[in-house]
Amino acid sequence: MRPLQDTESTTSGPDRRVKGAPRVTANPLSGVHESALPVAPSRGRLRPLGIGEVRITGGFWGERQRTNAAATLEHCLRWMHHVGWIDNFRAAVEGRLPRDRRGREFSDSDVYKLIEAMAWEHGRTGDPGPDAAIRELTAIIAPVQEDDGYLNTAFGRPGQPGRYSDLEWGHELYCYGHLIQAGVARARTAGADDVFVTIARRAADHVCDVFGPDGLDGVCGHPEIEMALVELARYTGEQRYLDQAVAFVERRGHGTLADIEFGRTYYQDDVPVREADVFRGHAVRALYLASGAVDVAVESRDDDLLDAVVRQWEATVARRTYITGGMGSQHMDEAFGDDFVLPPDRAYSETCAGVASVMLSWRLLLATGEPRFADLAERTLYNVVAASPAADGRSFFYANTLHQRRRGAVPAADTDSPRAASSMRAPWFAVSCCPPNVARTLAGLATYLVTAGPSGLQIHQYADAVVSTHLDDGAPVGFETTTGYPHDGVVTVRITEAPGTPWTLSLRVPAWATRGGVLVEPDGRRRPVEPGTADVHRRFAVGEVVRLELPTSPRWVAADPRIDAVRGTAAVERGPLVMCVESPDLPAGHEVDDVRVDAASAPADADGTVTVAGSYEQVGDASWPYQSPASSSGTRTPARIPLVPYFTWAERGPSTMRVWLPTLTPEGGPADEHT
Repeated sequence: MRPLQDTESTTSGPDRRVKGAPRVTANPLSGVHESALPVAPSRGRLRPLGIGEVRITGGFWGERQRTNAAATLEHCLRWMHHVGWIDNFRAAVEGRLPRDRRGREFSDSDVYKLIEAMAWEHGRTGDPGPDAAIRELTAIIAPVQEDDGYLNTAFGRPGQPGRYSDLEWGHELYCYGHLIQAGVARARTAGADDVFVTIARRAADHVCDVFGPDGLDGVCGHPEIEMALVELARYTGEQRYLDQAVAFVERRGHGTLADIEFGRTYYQDDVPVREADVFRGHAVRALYLASGAVDVAVESRDDDLLDAVVRQWEATVARRTYITGGMGSQHMDEAFGDDFVLPPDRAYSETCAGVASVMLSWRLLLATGEPRFADLAERTLYNVVAASPAADGRSFFYANTLHQRRRGAVPAADTDSPRAASSMRAPWFAVSCCPPNVARTLAGLATYLVTAGPSGLQIHQYADAVVSTHLDDGAPVGFETTTGYPHDGVVTVRITEAPGTPWTLSLRVPAWATRGGVLVEPDGRRRPVEPGTADVHRRFAVGEVVRLELPTSPRWVAADPRIDAVRGTAAVERGPLVMCVESPDLPAGHEVDDVRVDAASAPADADGTVTVAGSYEQVGDASWPYQSPASSSGTRTPARIPLVPYFTWAERGPSTMRVWLPTLTPEGGPADEHT
C-alpha cells in the first residue's frame, strides 16, 4: 500500500495540534462549520466533506433522515426515560444508587449515542429541538461527574463495584468512548464552549491520567474508546489523547484481560492487532477495534498497522460476511464464526455490527482511496442499516436473519424485548444499543457521500444531495445530484459552481455493475464504464451535467461452494439491494420454504416488481426424513415467485422470509447471463 498523504481538510482545533491536524472554515450552505463530521483525519488519500458541505435533499436517504429526525430521536429519548436509563443520572446525584439503577452496566453509553445523534441533527438542520434536548440532558449528566473527571452510574459508589474493577465486562471505558464521540459531535456543531464538550474533555483527561504511562496497564473488554480519543485529538490538537489511543491499541491481544468462557478471542485480546489475519470474536467489538486501529494508524503515520487492518478486512469480507454485508453468524456470543460458516437462518448480523462495518469501510476508503471499501459500505447501508428501523422509525431489528421460518408475534408496545428476537421489529430492547446507533448514523449520513482529493471531488454513495465545497487549491466548487437510487440506476450530477480551471469529477461504479454501465459526459458522449471509478476531467461550466447510468436489472447470485449452509440455493440482487421472498406475497396455503426457483431463467422486472420462475413444492410427512435423491413425496405447482427488497421485510405484520432460495435441482446454481 502506498504511504498516506497529508490532507488539507478542515478540522477545528487550536494551533497546538496533532501532526497535520487541519483548521476550520465556515461554509454558506448551512451556516455550520465545514468540519462538522464524525471522522476528520489529518492525512489520507481523500478528504471527507462535513454536513456544512453536503446536504441530502430527498430520495431514499432523505426520507430516512426525515423519519429519523421526526420520529426516531424522540422515540429513543422517550424510551430512555421510560426504562430509567436517564433517571440513573438523577439517582446518582440523589444518592439512590445502586438501589434505583436500571438497565445494563453500559446503559449510560446509549444516552451518549442519542446525544451524538441529536448533535448531528441540530448541526444538519439548525432545528432547535435537538439542541434543547441536549442541554436538558447535559444538566442531568453534569452533576454526576466527579472532581477527577470520572463519570459512570454503575460503578464507584457504596454498594457498587469499584472503579475499573471489571474491565472485562464493566464497559466503563466503552461508555467514555461514546461520551467523547458525542462531545466531539457537539463541539463541531455547537462550539467548544458547550458544557457537554467540557464534560467529555474532563472524562478524556481522566482516562489519560488513570490509564496513561504511569497508570493502569489495561484495556476495555469492549473496544470503542480508541477511535473516540483519536477524534478528540483531531479536534483539540492534544497529543496525549492520540498517545492514549495508541497505547490501548498496542496493549490489545497480550492477554491483558481475564480469560472467559468464550475465550479471549471474544474481546480480541488473544492476538495483537498487527498479527491478526481476520476479524474474530464479538463482531461489534472487533469492528470498533479495527476502526480505532485505522484512526491510530492514520494519525501515527503507521502504514504497517493500516496494512494489517486491510488484510483482516479482506479475509473477513471474503470468508465471514453475509450477502447483505452483515457480520456475525453466532447468537451465543454475537460473534464471527469460522470461515464460510454463514447459516442464513441463524445469522446474527447485529445492526450495530452493520453500523461498525460502515464506520470501518469509510475510514479505510479515506485512508486508501480504494472504491471497494465504498462498495461494502453501500451493501451494508441498504441491506443492514436500512433494514433495522421500521418505515415509521419507531421499531427496530437488533439481529438481521436471512431466513425466518416461523411467523413471529407482534412485540409489546410498552415493554422492552429480547435483543435477538428477529421475527418482528421491536420498539425497544433490554440491550438497546442499536436504535441510537442507527439514529446517529442516519443523522450524519451526508458525511459519507462525497470526498475531495488532489484531483477533484469523488462521489461514493448516491442520493439526492447538494454539495458546496472547495478543491484542494481553495477554489470553490459545487454540484447537485438527483437520482432514484437504489431503485433506479440513473444518477444525474449538475454543476452549480465551477472554478474556471480543469478538475476531475469521479463517480463510483459499484462492483455489482459488471456490464451495461454508461457514463454520459457534458458534451453528450456516452462511454461504457466498469466497476471502480468513472472520471470526467474538464473545465466544467455551471449548468453542465454528467449522468451515470447503472444497470439495476435483477440478477442471480451464487454463493461460494464452501458455504455449506446455502449449497443448492441461489439469491437475487437488484442494483445494490438484496431481494427476498416473503410470505404475504405467496398464495394461501404456501410458505417461503415451499419455494423452488429455476436459476437458469433470468429474473423478470416489471416496473420494479421482481419475479423469478419456479414452483411451490409441498412435501408430505413421512416416517423417515431421508430417501433416495431420485424419489419425491411432494407435488410442485409452477409459478412466478414475487420478490421484495430485503430491507422491507416484516413491514406488513408477522411473516416468514428467506433470501437464499432452493433451486429446482440439487446442482442447479445460477446459470444465466446475469450471473
